Amino acid sequence: MDKKQLVDCHERIKPYIHNTPVLTSRLLNEMAGAQLYFKCENFQRMGAFKMRGAANAIIQLTDEQKQNGVVTHSSGNFAQALSLSAQSLGVKAYIVMPSSAPRVKKEAVKGYGGILIECEPTLEAREHESDKIVKEHGATFIHPSNDDQVILGQGTACKELLENQPNLDYVFTPVGGGGLIAGTALAAHYFGENCKTIGGEPFEVDDAYRSLQSGEIETNTTTNTIADGLKTQLGDRNFPIIQKHVEEIVRVTEEEIVTAMQLIWERLKIVCEPSSAVALAAAFKSKEKLSDKNAGIIISGGNVDLSSLPF
Repeated sequence: MDKKQLVDCHERIKPYIHNTPVLTSRLLNEMAGAQLYFKCENFQRMGAFKMRGAANAIIQLTDEQKQNGVVTHSSGNFAQALSLSAQSLGVKAYIVMPSSAPRVKKEAVKGYGGILIECEPTLEAREHESDKIVKEHGATFIHPSNDDQVILGQGTACKELLENQPNLDYVFTPVGGGGLIAGTALAAHYFGENCKTIGGEPFEVDDAYRSLQSGEIETNTTTNTIADGLKTQLGDRNFPIIQKHVEEIVRVTEEEIVTAMQLIWERLKIVCEPSSAVALAAAFKSKEKLSDKNAGIIISGGNVDLSSLPF
């Protein structure tokens, strides 16, 4: 994927997304020993960066594909992003969600006009239901993170951040399915001046860290992390980009995630979800590297379950 594709993608989706604010905190700068710039995708439409990729993926479909609708399987943010993007573009969205997904997220999908199909909470069941909808309705399947158009869309958050702060040395992002970090790494490569991308990942789901070590896509046997958005694994579209353009992946503990989340709430006065806090936790762990440097932190989303806060 090249620079022109990222520029074209950004122009396409501008009518459907917010150019989110960039915040700073003197105290957090002192703690990190660096100048930190927080790109607040928690203020994005539907509350997360995923609106960008979803909108771009739908816009790029043919008229016939749009007529037949789109389908995805997701337990959270991408379900909402595809529903809202589809509604904004007048396209039907079939959303397969595990029965175990939070009720608030199911309600949000319905509120955005998505057609909700519940299934057993296994990947096999999710894929089976999605395939069924593709066959029955001719809908186009859109993967939440392993899709070129989705990756390009997610990269526009970093592009906007670099337009706001062109002198960044590093950009930190959480790593789940790999769409955000792949898009961010492309944007940092094409629009930054020697700007490097670093991923943050919980020790409990460190498949991306291990994948970079082994050179092939690794999986997780357990997913015991508070960062519920990061339990998915990399795919064959985003992994090669990550291998080529990501400097490193820093692993953080559950305690470090909670501390970072608390600091974001207290110091920036904004709501972020645990997955977002992983990027700040990774920056704190990279203090030696960051000394007197400028670093961007992508706050990926703010869709947090207020009834189960970790503090």
